[in-house]
Amino acid sequence: MYPSSFQKLIDHFNSLPGIGPKMAERLVLHLYKNSSDRIDDFARDLLRIKDITSCKTCFNIAESDQCKICADSSRDHTQLCIVEESLDILPIERSRAYNGMYHVLGGTIKKQDTHHLSIEPLLKRVLQNGFTEIIIATNFTTEGDLTAMYLQDMFVRANKDIHISRLVRGLATGSDIEYADDMTIRSAINNREKIS
Repeated sequence: MYPSSFQKLIDHFNSLPGIGPKMAERLVLHLYKNSSDRIDDFARDLLRIKDITSCKTCFNIAESDQCKICADSSRDHTQLCIVEESLDILPIERSRAYNGMYHVLGGTIKKQDTHHLSIEPLLKRVLQNGFTEIIIATNFTTEGDLTAMYLQDMFVRANKDIHISRLVRGLATGSDIEYADDMTIRSAINNREKIS
């Protein structure tokens, strides 16, 4: 029905998470109706994604060795919030209830396997820095709970005298931080519970 190049774009959008065939078609139609300048700008920004990397400190999305958060000297360097993915940082930042540092694990523990996660750099970072509180902000799923328990045990075994807490109130079991609204995140951070 559509020209092959148009259909290929629809297929590319359809391959993205959360975008079905109808939404993909709408997105490509929207792009098609834009001016050439806007399409060129969109294409340039899409190509620049190849230059984006991970922060060497916290593993967040970055354009250089450090992300904007790690490079910000005005942040509280005594608090560390551990999240599963970079997307989890955005709602926490929007809540304006937290001004500390982050560490992105890169997922959760799967069947006791931790090799795909940034746990070794996390432990090294905690042992070397003067953090007074660690907030475990994994999602309230089976894997998120397992990961939180693993991290708590790891910090206790490391004999680090650090206050360890976890987001609790306001987030339902099975919910993802990425999809929570700002007030829910603010409540979860302000009412975090000490776990160690």
